[in-house]
Amino acid sequence: MTVSWWQRSDCQALAADYVVVGAGIVGSYAAFCLAQTGADVLLTDMREPAAGASGRNAGFLLSGLVQYYHEAVEQYGHATAREAWQLSVETRELAFSLAQQLGVPAERCGSFLLATTRREARALERASRALEADGWPVAFQRGDPWGRGFAATLHKPDDGVVHPVKLVRAIAKHSGAQLVAPNEVWAIEARPGGVRVRGSKAEVEAKGAIVALNAYAPLVCPALAGLVRPVRGQMLSTVPLPSRVFDGAGYANWGYEYFHQLPDGRFLMGGGRRRFRRQETGWEDLTTPGVQGALTQFLERYFPEVAGQPIESRWSGTMGFTPDGLPLVGRLPDVPQAVVAVGFNGHGMGLGLKVAERAVDLLLNGTSPGFLDSARFQLE
Repeated sequence: MTVSWWQRSDCQALAADYVVVGAGIVGSYAAFCLAQTGADVLLTDMREPAAGASGRNAGFLLSGLVQYYHEAVEQYGHATAREAWQLSVETRELAFSLAQQLGVPAERCGSFLLATTRREARALERASRALEADGWPVAFQRGDPWGRGFAATLHKPDDGVVHPVKLVRAIAKHSGAQLVAPNEVWAIEARPGGVRVRGSKAEVEAKGAIVALNAYAPLVCPALAGLVRPVRGQMLSTVPLPSRVFDGAGYANWGYEYFHQLPDGRFLMGGGRRRFRRQETGWEDLTTPGVQGALTQFLERYFPEVAGQPIESRWSGTMGFTPDGLPLVGRLPDVPQAVVAVGFNGHGMGLGLKVAERAVDLLLNGTSPGFLDSARFQLE
């Protein structure tokens, strides 16, 4: 990120015990955890809490990773795959607990992984067997109980949805941290015994920092270039529909399409980028005819009664993807008192809270973040 001299010519000098950069789900909760220790915490963002991907997603609280479970076992090994799944379950339960405490709308409506081809149906069945063998509550069914043309379903009854913007903003509000926003951070520097976070509105000196900028982290932390890739996700929502057409969080076509009907009847639909993966990269906030058209085509095939309804909103959000599909937690090599928690591969709501806890534990106590450790890659 770049900030002109004119923009920062009147920035104020501030001090805190710890500063958290990025007020999405990860940064807001990291600030919450730090403040619980009695520390003086400053939370800062270039816009406001939940302005980025944390406020532009479907609000799904899903157990699991990008890959189906058996694929994760094959890629990471059984122990790591099981630990990652457990982390997602703990995040989901923590999110539901926080939502209840803070008065945020949430619903344990269950999720459905939906196969759109026979090949994906076979993969879902393998995933189901692997999950059942490890004791996770799932139910696999060949065919489509709704008669909409899906090839198979995998039901996870304990998953659900939450209002993501209200959750993030409630966490930030009740964190006990001082919020400084808008404050576009353009550099994070080491100083004796701590860090200096330089922004357009404020320059903060602290003992330590957590960087929770996800896809935008490489713009401030060059060491993350090539390790956190910005990927655009697009969504749409209809006007309220006169009747219920689907209950639960739907996750179809290997996760490339996802949908949910809100309590007020609005139908949310996201994804559509599978055929446009090269184009859907970068930090530009826009919607494109190709992806939006793909969303419409999906609705026309599987939810024709929704496809003809007026579209009320279209939007995009930028996600951070890593080379191996797992988040990164670690110290910046040139700023050792700054810890990053980034790269959620489209599952920030599903993993972010517990990943934030590991980042805080690393910063305060030097505790290894385990399989999330950025040491698996070479930071320079």
